[in-house]
Amino acid sequence: MTERQHVSRARRLVVKIGSALLTNDGRGLDVAALGGWVDQIAALIASGVEVVVVSSGSVAEGMSRLGWAVRPQQLHELQAAAAVGQMGLVQTWEAQLQRHHLHSAQILLTHDDLSDRKRYLNARSTLRALLDFGVVPIVNENDTVVTDEIRFGDNDTLGALVANLIEADGLIILTDQEGLFDQDPRKNPEARLIEQRHASDTALDAMAAGGAGALGRGGMQTKVKAARLASRSGAFTVIVGGRLPAVLCRLRAGEMLGTLLLPNQGRTAARKQWLASHLKTRGQLMLDEGAVRVLCKGGRSLLPVGVKSVAGSFRRGEMVSCTDESGREVARGLINYNADEARAIAGRSSDRIADLLGYISDEEMIHRDNLVIV
Repeated sequence: MTERQHVSRARRLVVKIGSALLTNDGRGLDVAALGGWVDQIAALIASGVEVVVVSSGSVAEGMSRLGWAVRPQQLHELQAAAAVGQMGLVQTWEAQLQRHHLHSAQILLTHDDLSDRKRYLNARSTLRALLDFGVVPIVNENDTVVTDEIRFGDNDTLGALVANLIEADGLIILTDQEGLFDQDPRKNPEARLIEQRHASDTALDAMAAGGAGALGRGGMQTKVKAARLASRSGAFTVIVGGRLPAVLCRLRAGEMLGTLLLPNQGRTAARKQWLASHLKTRGQLMLDEGAVRVLCKGGRSLLPVGVKSVAGSFRRGEMVSCTDESGREVARGLINYNADEARAIAGRSSDRIADLLGYISDEEMIHRDNLVIV
């Protein structure tokens, strides 16, 4: 599949924009440039694409507002800069999106939010709800409270994890370079742009060697690493120059811009493989004959009405085994309710969940996207 097919067919994208771009290399928030990206994002949304933005720039904008020329090293100073800069950053995103009658939402994450399963699922549900409402989530690391121990490390990594979180088709990393080159183009004018590779290609590591700029924590190495993380859920990654005119729209139209890093397998296959690799299950659901049939032959989600009994102790989002009435495992997946809740709604119609629990998280016990037949 060509880049034209990958980007032009995408229905959900994560767009990550770096500090150097957003702050015009540290001279303050570049409102005109940000407005240009918003125009393109609005065009993507109008064409039917859901967009989540991972926006760097809070520390750099705070540095500009505070008159600091050099990125501080002390944690409390970085956090102060982030707190000051976040105000201007979010205000600017909201004002620019409002020109297109679009709303924004600020999402600040730490590593703990994505490593804790319950918080992970809550973050995913929130982001999906915002996209359903037509809102543009603006995601950033919560630099005002984060410490080195729980830091993502850079927003390239955060962008990849968000792509995994929302099961995006692709991650577009806008940077101050045209893409990934076989050598450092700042030192060698003969360096050639790498147009397309698989993210798993180990030869990329030597090509990406080199540090980050003065403003950010990333570099080409982190972008390659991010592409590999994104590929775990089957997402492609494009590393491309953010200052190229109409870059997002041109990618959408199929132009070969930047570097396209491909996953080794499609999104569905990658996710199913990830699910199947979870060897340790936390509980067991015994299914009736009808539920087994629709799961194995119909590719459907598992509804509570098809569950005869629940065994084990598990939390929402943990892996459970699904068996037929003879005890033979037929599937496994990530369950939407904890063990006590699952027992309460087992064998009942989905329209009874709210009455039985006092709320409803999902109509399905296990959604088909989180279920693999074994």
